[in-house]
Amino acid sequence: MFTVAALYHFTRFQDPAALRAPLLEHAPAQAGRGSLLLAGEGINGTIAGTRPGIDAMLAHIRALPGCETLTWKESTAGAMPFGRMKVRLKREIVTMGQPDVDPRAGTGHYVEPADWNALITAPDVAVIDTRNSYETAIGTFAGAVDPGTASFRDFPHWWQQNRHRFHNKRIAMFCTGGIRCEKSTNYLLGQGVPEVYHLKGGILNYLEAVPVNQSLWQGACFVFDQRVSVEHGLREGPHSLCHACRRPLAPEDLTRPEYEPGVQCRLCADAFPPDRREAFRERQRQITLARARGTRHLGRSD
Repeated sequence: MFTVAALYHFTRFQDPAALRAPLLEHAPAQAGRGSLLLAGEGINGTIAGTRPGIDAMLAHIRALPGCETLTWKESTAGAMPFGRMKVRLKREIVTMGQPDVDPRAGTGHYVEPADWNALITAPDVAVIDTRNSYETAIGTFAGAVDPGTASFRDFPHWWQQNRHRFHNKRIAMFCTGGIRCEKSTNYLLGQGVPEVYHLKGGILNYLEAVPVNQSLWQGACFVFDQRVSVEHGLREGPHSLCHACRRPLAPEDLTRPEYEPGVQCRLCADAFPPDRREAFRERQRQITLARARGTRHLGRSD
């Protein structure tokens, strides 16, 4: 079993580029793989490896400037869920495109998973899922409002168009691990919303802490690695990924006539021109040949 650690931390990095090479060098030495984002506002990502390797990687990250209080959420995977280690430099560790938003200046009230059900069932509370539509499609909380956004950058526009729906309501927000809520709750506070809450540790924390028979969660939670989804207890879910449109597929989607592995699914059967689709077929042929040789196709996305 591999240990998977999802993490983020808002802090001020004066020179995030200088942190990239040491992270890449440290990960292979500890058998670590995954994806990390670095920006002037902090670090975000998911890493996987052996227990000693993850412990060493987390110790290295906690030694970065301002990261002493870093927290993370752990789960497990039966197979390595990443093909390699990637550390990328970004303008934001989660892109909202709002330069005045700064979670370090204040966020909504954190709500522990044990207290979440009582909050979101209160009659004066509106619950908003801050994730994107391909994520909400496979699971969400009962009664949650789905903004239907294609990216987190779309959320501020959606709020401006829909804020009238939430007059005199307390707002409770949630996302996968908590990072999007750090920004979205700060944004709503800046918009004058007086009472804003968010689920501490996100859906992952809730699925680990709340028993199934007490849960208000419906479906599975999309995750950004080869597991694709997790369920209660953070067990690996049943979903796979369409490697054309990158959206999650349920087992029944794989039996539909539109499905062609690596090429298309019911969600994107009409989305790509013939030349792109033929390129997908060639990529899939190379992946299949690499598997038959017992090697890994270098052009594969993870």
